[in-house]
Amino acid sequence: MFLLDPTLFLLVAASCIALSGIPGLLARRSAWGQRIAAVLVIAASCLGEMAVISLLSGIPASSYQIDWPLPFGSALFSADHLSTIFLFPLFLVTGAVALYSVAYWPAREKASAGRLTFFLGLFAAAMIIVVMARNGVLFLMAWEVMALSAYFLLTTEQQSADVQRVGTVYLLATHTGTMALFVMFSLLRGTVGTFAFPATHALSLTVPVATTVIITALIGFGGKAGLMPLHFWLPGAHANAPSHVSAMMSGLMLKMGVYGILRTLSFFDQLPVWLGWLILLLGAWSAINGIALAAGQRDLKRLLACSSIENIGIVFIGIGLALVGLQQHAPYLVVCGLAGAFIHIVNHGLFKSLLFLGSGVLIHGTGTREIDRMGGLARRMPVTAPLFLVGSLAICGLPPLNGFVGEFFLYIGAITDGILAPLPLAALVAPVLALVGGLAVLTFVKLFGIVFLGSPRSAESAHGHEASVVMTGPMMLLAGGCLVAGMAPVLLVRLVTPVVGFYAGLPPQDSAQVMGQIPLVALTCANVLLLVVILAVGAAYRRRLRTSPRSQGSTWGCGYLEPTPRMQYTGTSFSEMAVSLLGSIVAPNRRRPTLDTPIPPADARFSYETTETVLDRILIPVFRVVGTAFSYLRKVQHGQLHIYVLYIFATLCVLMIWKH
Repeated sequence: MFLLDPTLFLLVAASCIALSGIPGLLARRSAWGQRIAAVLVIAASCLGEMAVISLLSGIPASSYQIDWPLPFGSALFSADHLSTIFLFPLFLVTGAVALYSVAYWPAREKASAGRLTFFLGLFAAAMIIVVMARNGVLFLMAWEVMALSAYFLLTTEQQSADVQRVGTVYLLATHTGTMALFVMFSLLRGTVGTFAFPATHALSLTVPVATTVIITALIGFGGKAGLMPLHFWLPGAHANAPSHVSAMMSGLMLKMGVYGILRTLSFFDQLPVWLGWLILLLGAWSAINGIALAAGQRDLKRLLACSSIENIGIVFIGIGLALVGLQQHAPYLVVCGLAGAFIHIVNHGLFKSLLFLGSGVLIHGTGTREIDRMGGLARRMPVTAPLFLVGSLAICGLPPLNGFVGEFFLYIGAITDGILAPLPLAALVAPVLALVGGLAVLTFVKLFGIVFLGSPRSAESAHGHEASVVMTGPMMLLAGGCLVAGMAPVLLVRLVTPVVGFYAGLPPQDSAQVMGQIPLVALTCANVLLLVVILAVGAAYRRRLRTSPRSQGSTWGCGYLEPTPRMQYTGTSFSEMAVSLLGSIVAPNRRRPTLDTPIPPADARFSYETTETVLDRILIPVFRVVGTAFSYLRKVQHGQLHIYVLYIFATLCVLMIWKH
């Protein structure tokens, strides 16, 4: 049994991944070091997936205790059903990214490849330990390694001023969240008497620090998850990191924040009534605002980053529904909410990683991230185009792909419980999801249409080229996962059913009974039928193109005798109406030319860019005011020792007067 212990497999996998980057730092030919690292990571990922499958099949996981010399108790490692939800996509995406990076960031061309490979392995290993840690100090150590590794990965191209700026913002944001976690674990230590995690449902809500623990967890973990309004670091960080790093940050690291909140809430036997509604509100706010921000973006990777905020919002909508259901003793809502949230966690790891890897292929082939400078790439990238389309359809929550499955559970739970139970507010989740889905369709129709269809809008796009199979192969794996999960949703249900019962505290038969009421068979048949229809229509269309006679002739130019690529719709013009309606969220910054010169007018330029409301219009102005205020305090730092002694004497006098 020792050799089959899932916890041991996971620890071995984490160790191999953490050490995988060392050959790249030591080898003379760093290209070989990078390849060795990829092989080690892929092998460790397979071992990790075996451990996850063992846990799901019912093999119990052992707990390992390491007595270290630190005065914080023993280091405890273990894994449970909640861990599997986050470990399954973690190992899959990490293995795919390791292979992808060999061609996307080749060591023979990039001097930073060795450092990048090292921190990539450390980053993934730290996330594994975060999920397995059962001691507060061990958790914080792994959390900090994860955060700092992400910083070094993000600032790989540190010569760029934009990268330096977003790296600083990320570092400030992540350490602010870590400060909240220090408070949380300190309060738990004072309550429990040890840094070891409390047992599930072991703490009472009547504990004096319970509310403070929950609030600090929401701040510390919510900031890492990108939950609004703590999301301000996310768009810039994901946009400026290397694309395969962005895939791991968005597809995996954000979920560590979700995991932290779920793990912390599991410590309590009951939760305050307001918490479920608060998480539900924050989730809806994040979902709507995130996709609204994405709709107005011109930067390919920033668009994908903003859509991550939307998907995290959908996850929190599911968690909020479940917590409300727990308070109202509505097991159907609890099961549907948790199942929808857990399924979307897995699915988002697949399709968002696929899209970020696809963005890397596009940047590699065209040399630009600007959507409005692309176009006509479907012919030049015949492999990337359909793979990117799969990811776009999945992220929109459209059948027959996996993104629809998790949202389907949320729709069913909200509508059914909103009708059958006295929870009318829960039924409002359905129109919120519909609004978010509509904006997602608008956003990704714009993205795919502008990038892959039409004519090239720039010389870079006209010379775009397909990537090697080393880069498209991992994309095929993730796209296949999206398709299989959508066509066979029962696989996702089997993955999350143990976790739903474990986390909700429901008997296995009750959880299985509720799951049995979900029309999974009908959903599977509908998805299969839809896919067959799509393939049949596509095959018929291709056959007609081959057999029909072809003729050439000029098309109607709509009054333009010499149409040019500049006459096509751009991404900005496509989403202009939606951005105008959502102006308070997107906050676009338009600079229009002024016609104050006589005819003929001088050269003029119109610029359009979206801004980040929280960062650009709130935090940065506040920091500027604070910086200006503190600049006056610099006058007291003049280096004269006798004046410093006078300061001390004056302070002592004030304290003595105040004391008396």
